[in-house]
Amino acid sequence: MREYLLTLCITAAVTYLLTGPVRKFAIVAGAMPAIRARDVHREPTPRLGGIAMFFGLCAGLLVADHLTNLSEVFENSNEPRALLSGAALIWLIGVLDDKFEIDALIKLGGQMIAAGVMVMQGLTILWLPIPGVGNVALTQWQGTLLTVALVVITINAVNFVDGLDGLAAGMVCIASAAFFMYAYRIWYSYGIEAAAPATLFAAILMGMCLGFLPHNMHPARIFMGDSGSMLIGLVLAAGAISVTGQIDPDAMNLFSGSERNTVHQTVPVYIPLLLPLTIIAIPAADLVLAIVRRTWRGQSPFAADRGHLHHRLLEIGHSHSRAVLIMYFWSALIAFGALAYSVNSASMWIVLGVAALSFVGLVLLLLPRFTPRAPRWAEAFVPPRYRRRRPEEAAVVAPAASSPAYATEDAVEPVEQRTPLVAGAARLNGATALGARSRLLDRRKAETSR
Repeated sequence: MREYLLTLCITAAVTYLLTGPVRKFAIVAGAMPAIRARDVHREPTPRLGGIAMFFGLCAGLLVADHLTNLSEVFENSNEPRALLSGAALIWLIGVLDDKFEIDALIKLGGQMIAAGVMVMQGLTILWLPIPGVGNVALTQWQGTLLTVALVVITINAVNFVDGLDGLAAGMVCIASAAFFMYAYRIWYSYGIEAAAPATLFAAILMGMCLGFLPHNMHPARIFMGDSGSMLIGLVLAAGAISVTGQIDPDAMNLFSGSERNTVHQTVPVYIPLLLPLTIIAIPAADLVLAIVRRTWRGQSPFAADRGHLHHRLLEIGHSHSRAVLIMYFWSALIAFGALAYSVNSASMWIVLGVAALSFVGLVLLLLPRFTPRAPRWAEAFVPPRYRRRRPEEAAVVAPAASSPAYATEDAVEPVEQRTPLVAGAARLNGATALGARSRLLDRRKAETSR
């Protein structure tokens, strides 16, 4: 455990120290695109944060290779080298996309090639433990297709959720922490050496995210870009592939009897392995919803829009920071809930605890819809968002709604129906670009006057 923690700290330190110089390099290189319609930040922000994260990954692997116990991972397995090869390729594609905005199909092809490179070096799914059937060995083509599909889905799930400051890095850090605890339990408690590479990958991934988060929390000074989001998605997928397809369920010897009975009895233990997307369920759900939504509209599945889950949290009135924390909460609940269930599936308290926390999460999610209003005599003692709108304030909003600039279909709505949106936008405290269009125009004029 001490060597894993040392590797994590070295990875985090290298990533943190390199992010500042990388930010200056991104500004000089011009990797700071203009604000797009779907963006929620107000000022142009440099990308290429994935450069620091990639060198953090290299530093973590280099340190682990020189440690007493972790060096055995490199001697007994080729998976760390396979990860580094695939990560280098996907990182180069991401850097080019951050600078030149390459086509989505080209990125998809690059993701498949990176996954194929890892498969060629041994990082692939060899078999699947299926309940009621037993250990099913996969052919070379089946294992390759399943591995490539898992890598591509995980990369795009993480890439899709990278829409708010600190969101993707924090959610992947939570997922990798849960995955580290699970893989370390398999490796240390049951003595299965095949789980050591996945444990190492999870520790390095945590270090990459923790080192980058101080620079990426709201207001972000730098974005990880596709070079970072695709990189951490690939590392997360590599850990899931390593521990899913390389460990024999019968090697745990938890139950006596046939291999079929062993797999059937250990189904709760293998929930995070058979379904690795449970630890990134929120990004995966966002990915599926985005594909369905865009296809239904006749658009390309890779066309960007403002319909992601984090965008909807902002629209209903959550601030930038609170929307990120809510996403953190749901990610931790799903990841650690699956982890707890895999440890003790017979405990009803785990199910009740997850249900109770889910109810709390729903209340927090819908809280802006039920914002209470204080009475007149108590308005001096409560924050402005709990105060009722005064007549003179409503009179200011009414002419704006009736002006020609707002002569749209929405202009026929009463002012009272538009009040929650205005109040919600005011509560954002400048965190997002949601609000009146005139505010954006004023900001642009102020920028050009400089």
